[in-house]
Amino acid sequence: MSKSPVLQSVRTEIRSKQCSYRTEKTDLYWVRQFILFNEKKHPEVMGNHEIERFLDHPAVNRGSKARNR
Repeated sequence: MSKSPVLQSVRTEIRSKQCSYRTEKTDLYWVRQFILFNEKKHPEVMGNHEIERFLDHPAVNRGSKARNR
């Protein structure tokens, strides 16, 4: 189990809603990715700007690997 209080809080919330284990794993994965993408800032200090950057990143950088081949 993760030692992160943020991830533990998310896990508790997911379980309180009785979501499937697969949903829990997927949601925790994306929360981790969001935090890592934003240089490990605590979610409480992030806002719309960080969310938009995270969500826009795949669209803006789509195909960059294919172009580099």
